[in-house]
Amino acid sequence: MSKLTIALPKGRLFTPVVNILQQAGIVSRDFSDDSRKLVLTDEENQIDIILSKAVDVQTYVENGVADIGVAGKDILLEAEANICEMLDLGIGGCRLVVALPEDRGITDLSQLPPTGRVATKYINVAQKYFDQQGIQIEVVKLNGSIELAPIIGLSDMIVDITSTGTTLRENNLIEIAEIAKSSARVIVNQVSYKAEYSRIKEIVEGIKRVISEKSSKK
Repeated sequence: MSKLTIALPKGRLFTPVVNILQQAGIVSRDFSDDSRKLVLTDEENQIDIILSKAVDVQTYVENGVADIGVAGKDILLEAEANICEMLDLGIGGCRLVVALPEDRGITDLSQLPPTGRVATKYINVAQKYFDQQGIQIEVVKLNGSIELAPIIGLSDMIVDITSTGTTLRENNLIEIAEIAKSSARVIVNQVSYKAEYSRIKEIVEGIKRVISEKSSKK
């Protein structure tokens, strides 16, 4: 049996995803993303796990460094990666939204002026969305503290992810449109999917079974 490599994001998704892999019998040992090692090995099941920043998982998978990965749909939409999206894990749920300061009195996309400036790290998603709406925008790329941009006058609005809306409310921002829903997805390298079809299919089916069992218990 040849070794397969799985790229997993560090952070809040890591432990829930490893638990799913364990329950599906794909890995048989415990893993921690606190490890200083960047590649962890399960010799018994011939699996290597790459610890990765969430935004880099799809890059590893697309370029064949990893056969399988777990990445948020928001990241996949932004990257427009050439990968096979196999399965929605139903965890890490959030939404990509357009938001702006509440004191502007705008509550709907139709009330926006025909031009504007948007701060976001999702520059491709934002550009495509506003093009579809017929609104001309200038995109300001930020990697953190996106909510700050309209407060200090760097932008008119933001495109960012939200799960509960708390951060938006704390910064007196209101959501005026939802662009997409996001959750963790299982992705597969296109070449690996053909070369290791039976094993990858078995892994995906095992994960599906675990998700289905979890759903039935809710």
